[in-house]
Amino acid sequence: MKYLGAKRVMVVAVAIALAGCAADDPNKRAKTGAAVGAVAGAILGHQLDGKSGRFVGAAVGAIAGGGVGHYMDNQQKEFETALAEEQRRNQIEIERLQDETLKIDIANEVSFDFGSAAIKPAFRPTLDKVAEVLKRYDRSVVHVVGHTDSVGSDVYNQRLSEQRAQAVVDYLAGTAGVMRERLRAEGRGETEPRESNATEAGRQLNRRVELFVKPIVEGQEQRAYESPPLQTTPASWR
Repeated sequence: MKYLGAKRVMVVAVAIALAGCAADDPNKRAKTGAAVGAVAGAILGHQLDGKSGRFVGAAVGAIAGGGVGHYMDNQQKEFETALAEEQRRNQIEIERLQDETLKIDIANEVSFDFGSAAIKPAFRPTLDKVAEVLKRYDRSVVHVVGHTDSVGSDVYNQRLSEQRAQAVVDYLAGTAGVMRERLRAEGRGETEPRESNATEAGRQLNRRVELFVKPIVEGQEQRAYESPPLQTTPASWR
């Protein structure tokens, strides 16, 4: 019954999100996806686990507010050490955001073949390294966000970005052993390019998967489950 109630809340919230987007808004799909992610995260972050009867968020654990910076400092250092070779080859970028989130940007060329959502075998050891750090620092939620270039239809690119994000989540949870409750998959298609899609170099940068590792802060647990904010990009890049 609690789960059904949560579903009803989410349906209403999604309807409100859709109503608030103008019909000709070019970012309507991305905005709706972010709204859905935020609502779903808030619900899932406090949802009861049917088997244990415990809150999922509580089962994962939270960081006391004053210790967040130190916790994320240590986690970032471990990621940088574990992924040093990938960074040297410009396959991965690690960035610390203002809200203490760690952003790991993964080049698509090393993770997926063109037009495919199947993880390349050569990329799996890198995901294994990511998973080992995530398992040691389990007081965080990981949002996997897929992106594409503008080649192909909007519908195709949106679906491909979602499938790639889900493939990474499934690998981290199913093969690498990260708790699935900590993982969220989201696709944003071609809506958030890093560079102009007018050149092959730009399109290559735009084909990527991003991991946002958000700390679960005590008393603010729901924020970790909220979808990462939309990135503003020039319209000419899309």
